[in-house]
Amino acid sequence: MSRAESHTADSHDLIRVIGARENNLKDVSVEIPKRRLTVFTGVSGSGKSSLVFDTVAAESQRLINETYSAFVQGFMPTLARPEVDVLEGLTTAIIVDQQRMGADPRSTVGTATDANAMLRILFSRLGDPHIGSPKAYSFNVASISGAGAVTVERGGQTVKERRSFSITGGMCPRCEGRGNVNDIDLAQLYDDTKSLDEGALTIPGYKPGGWNHRLYSESGLFPSDKPIGKFTKKELAAFLHHEPTRMKIAGINMTYEGLIPRIQKSMLAKEKEGMQPHIREFVDRAVTFTTCPDCGGTRLSEAARSSRIRGVSIADACAMQISDLAEWVRGLDEPSVAPLLATLRHTLDSFVEIGLGYLSLERPAGTLSGGEAQRVKMIRHLGSSLTDVTYVFDEPTTGLHPHDIQRMNGLLLRLRDKGNTVLVVEHKPETIAIADHVVDLGPGAGTAGGTVCFEGTVGGLRSSGTVTGRHFDDRAAVKPSVRAATGKLSIRGASANNLRDVDVDIPLGVLTVITGVAGSGKSSLVHGSIPAGEGVVSVDQAPIKGSRRSNPATYTGLLEPIRKAFAKANGVKPALFSANSEGACPNCNGAGVVYTDLAMMAGVATPCEECEGKRFDASVLEYRFGGRDISEVLAMPVAEAREFFAAGEAKTPAASRILDRLADVGLGYVSLGQPLTTLSGGERQRLKLATHMADRGGVYVLDEPTTGLHLADVEQLLGLLDRLVDAGKSVIVIEHHQAVMAHADWIIDLGPGAGHDGGRVVFEGTPAELIAAGGTLTAQHLAEYVR
Repeated sequence: MSRAESHTADSHDLIRVIGARENNLKDVSVEIPKRRLTVFTGVSGSGKSSLVFDTVAAESQRLINETYSAFVQGFMPTLARPEVDVLEGLTTAIIVDQQRMGADPRSTVGTATDANAMLRILFSRLGDPHIGSPKAYSFNVASISGAGAVTVERGGQTVKERRSFSITGGMCPRCEGRGNVNDIDLAQLYDDTKSLDEGALTIPGYKPGGWNHRLYSESGLFPSDKPIGKFTKKELAAFLHHEPTRMKIAGINMTYEGLIPRIQKSMLAKEKEGMQPHIREFVDRAVTFTTCPDCGGTRLSEAARSSRIRGVSIADACAMQISDLAEWVRGLDEPSVAPLLATLRHTLDSFVEIGLGYLSLERPAGTLSGGEAQRVKMIRHLGSSLTDVTYVFDEPTTGLHPHDIQRMNGLLLRLRDKGNTVLVVEHKPETIAIADHVVDLGPGAGTAGGTVCFEGTVGGLRSSGTVTGRHFDDRAAVKPSVRAATGKLSIRGASANNLRDVDVDIPLGVLTVITGVAGSGKSSLVHGSIPAGEGVVSVDQAPIKGSRRSNPATYTGLLEPIRKAFAKANGVKPALFSANSEGACPNCNGAGVVYTDLAMMAGVATPCEECEGKRFDASVLEYRFGGRDISEVLAMPVAEAREFFAAGEAKTPAASRILDRLADVGLGYVSLGQPLTTLSGGERQRLKLATHMADRGGVYVLDEPTTGLHLADVEQLLGLLDRLVDAGKSVIVIEHHQAVMAHADWIIDLGPGAGHDGGRVVFEGTPAELIAAGGTLTAQHLAEYVR
């Protein structure tokens, strides 16, 4: 026996999963080879994420958290042990998921990757004039100073001492580090030719007679029968800007404050997505966001902008394209900060290497797409010296042009070759092809999935006969004839972000695909130049907001007609049939489970004993409609519910219409009451698309609708797009998938590169003309695909 084979430690070269039952997994057992690249495939909703993220990665993170002291664990997220019998051979898991970065207005690409922190130290050491510590260059730190007496116990005596302090921060005082200021258009708040008694206020919810209106009309601070336009300066100031003050109005103690601060607190503090439609419409009309006039949108104070290194301020450095900034940093040779420069160079070079050299450090983190956010998270792992780590990727090719996918494949292989285990959930055949090992889940989605259909090599997958195997080599053909445009949408002089004064005509009445490498300006052209107003329905990649109480029935508005139908059939109130209202089980408040918080230990969720997880009060479940109670209806998959509400005694046309749309986008397997938090990214986007299909619009703008879609589901999506166009709609799709490009009637290709190498239209025409013309990266990859 050779020495190399004799050591017991070398036998642990597998991650063994036995009896995984998370979400829809049905006692799944797999053996994943370590230090190899394993790709998990299967239709959307087949259980890939449940196996990789909710089982393997979750248990690894839980075990690492348990190595910390109880004190430290108290500050960390608590994780429950996954539903699995045995998990062996785990290594430290680093999850690189597609969660969009927080949309905090002060979070930028630079702050999210520590590049800003390094630049701040660099400027505090080398900047001329020297203005202070790194805090003086941070737009998140305000300048403050103070002085006063402090009481100190010293030698048994109490001594008072005078102390003063000051902190020099880099925050612009006007916009508080946000880069823009909001101005309220007073003409949208009130009609100044009328008095308050005549109904001058035009704000939603401020009707005469209501408390919001009486607060002003009966305050006594200004005459309510005088037109607002004739108020004196003092009266207008009291009306618009008065500080919050407790006073008696109409015999009731109330807090009076000026109209503008009141609206800012009640309406502008909320996120737009959470507003009711009529309030959102008012805010869009009344509030204008303009670049801060003091700092010019740089977020920094005048002092921070005045300090320079070789004529470049920190604001200039953050505004540069990262590939240019990397060159500038490379030109700095200063021995006193050599380690800092080396780390900064490495971080910036990683951006360029991963294909994000077109971004700038000042770009708000919330504006990054899911794919860009994922690659930004990858940057900190690229140069890591760690080995024997498990890297877990969630569709790393999302938002990538076929040209960029090759670069991503190289990065995944590099991580593996350093001795790491790389687990990838993926649909793109280009990435599946580089796998050492493939695990295919299915055969269907939801309850029809959750089993392993195939385990082995890519060659074995091709001949396996599974859904993925059958569609692995699918290639779309270019359409023999394309539809003729019925009109055009003219865009003139588009210059958002990196666009260079683009003039383009988007044909209407057809399927138009906008393509180009990541960062070429596709989203800037579509979202920045096509106003999402009358007749334009925009389905972007912003995530659906929803708690574990939200489900497809509540999100799409389907629960409304169902509740009314139950109420009418039983002669009771509709509120009884909502688990978030009067019908909720009193024990679990309609959650279906009872949560027990165990401090720093993982909390325990146990099915409610009263309602057995059905979420409704027992008396509500006695009411039936079409022979089913409300909990049985919510447990139905969309396909079954569609038949149930389509005919017979349970016929409900309003519910049928919504269910038809859900089935159209390929969500027939999702149950009506499944919590939104358990849906995959692709499922959530299609749920959003189904909801928007009800909007009355002539132009549909879709941002990468193939995200999270299996090869087999792409065909269904193309059928849906065709139906929309045939119904007289115009469909504009931002897309990288070659099957969608080949299916288009018209292609607009942006490029030729990313960032300042892009921003131009390099081709307009039919897919066949694009292939014949060649010359662009898109043409090259489309020609290879349709062969």
